[in-house]
Amino acid sequence: MNKKTVLVTGSSRGIGKAIAVKFAKEGYQVVINGAHQEDVLQNTKNEIESYQVPCHAFLGDLGQYEQAKELFTQVKQRFGNVDILINNAGISYIGLLSDMTPNEWDKIIRTNLTSVFNCCSLAIPHMVKNQFGKIINISSVWGNVGASCEVAYSASKGGMNAFTKALAKELAPSNIQVNAIACGAIDTQMNHFLADDELRQLIDEIPTNRLGRPEEVADLVYYLANKNEYLTGQVIQLDGGWI
Repeated sequence: MNKKTVLVTGSSRGIGKAIAVKFAKEGYQVVINGAHQEDVLQNTKNEIESYQVPCHAFLGDLGQYEQAKELFTQVKQRFGNVDILINNAGISYIGLLSDMTPNEWDKIIRTNLTSVFNCCSLAIPHMVKNQFGKIINISSVWGNVGASCEVAYSASKGGMNAFTKALAKELAPSNIQVNAIACGAIDTQMNHFLADDELRQLIDEIPTNRLGRPEEVADLVYYLANKNEYLTGQVIQLDGGWI
C-alpha cells in the first residue's frame, strides 16, 4: 500500500481514538487531534506509534479556521497531504433551549459543524488534484430525528447530514466520496452522565439490547474509506435498530 494519511478530528479518546487506532493497525500515517487534555492526546499518540506507524498529534480547536489551517500546514510539511478525512470532533449540551446562552450555542455549532467546513475546505484541493479522497463525517441519530433537550446538538448533526449529501454531489466528479455515519448510543464518555437505571432503560429501548462499541464505528469507517467507490452521499445509521 502506498502510504496514505488519515486525519481523525477529536481523536484523543472514544470513537475518534478507536478510528485512529484502526487505521494505525492497517498501516496508515495517522494524524490525531484534541482541543483539550494534551496528556490524553499524547497517550493516544504513543499507542498509535506502538503499531510502528508515524503519528502526528495536534492540540487545537478546529472550529477556529486559523488553527485548522495550522494543522494542515503541519501535516503537509510532514506527510504531504490528507487523503482520508474523518470529521469526528463533537461536543454535546443537554438542557432546555430557553436556558442555553448564545455562547453555548455558538460553541456547539463551531465545534460540531464549523470544524467540518474548515477541515473539508482545507483537504479538498489536494483530493481534487489527486482525483482521490474520502470524507467521512461522524453524525448522530439525533441529526435525523431530533432529541428533546438536545436541540443545538441535533441541529449541528442535522446540518452535518445535509452538508454530507450536498458535498458528495459536488465532489463525485472528482472521485471523492463523502458519507456520514449516524451513530446511536455508543459506549463512550459522552454517555457516562447517565445513572445506572437510566442506562438500563436506554438499553431496553435498543433491539440489540446493548450499547454500540467504538470499535464497531471504527470498522464501518474503515470500510467506507476503502471499499465501494459508488457509495457516496449517504447517512448510514448505526444504532442497533434503535431509531
